Amino acid sequence: MKETIILATNNKGKIKEMKQILKDKNIVSLEEANINIEVKEDKDTFEENSIKKAYEIWKLTKKACIADDSGLCIEILDGFPGVQTARFLGKNATQTERNEYILEKLLGIEKEKRKAKAITSIAIINSEGKYKVFTGVLEGYISKERRGNNGFGFDEIFELENGKTLAELSEDEKNIISSRKKALEMLNEELQKNKSEKRYNLFTWK
Repeated sequence: MKETIILATNNKGKIKEMKQILKDKNIVSLEEANINIEVKEDKDTFEENSIKKAYEIWKLTKKACIADDSGLCIEILDGFPGVQTARFLGKNATQTERNEYILEKLLGIEKEKRKAKAITSIAIINSEGKYKVFTGVLEGYISKERRGNNGFGFDEIFELENGKTLAELSEDEKNIISSRKKALEMLNEELQKNKSEKRYNLFTWK
């Protein structure tokens, strides 16, 4: 029987990606778990935001939970938009508007100075309230235009060394290299370690 873990989001893109990567886990969204709350992401780092979200869901359910926070950090803009990636134009802005804003900020800047990092921090908390955080990083560039239809968020403007944006990759190709994939691999490795040592539900971390 698969272990059920609540995923602290209703973002369809994130849910689909995590279910694909953590295939041996029974991942349920907030909606599927009948949880209707929105945790405010007001911390200074991706790690802190992911911990806060996981902890808030755990307080309600006392069940294992996974929460993530991810974003785009652009080197020439001193890490902007960072933890504000989904909110820097206000909660009513569309993703297209956010991506177009970033492209305008970098208008006329050559590729070498358009370096960026996609960062994902994933916190997992068990039924006892013990947690651990895993962070994955993917390095690339901001493209000069929006390209691709297969992604979500900033995928259409995040360009890899091979010249393709994340949104121009297939789901399988993206899942191999994404920052979320890297963080999930570290998380999954820890889960398997706990399972093999027969302490799957009794994480040793604090």
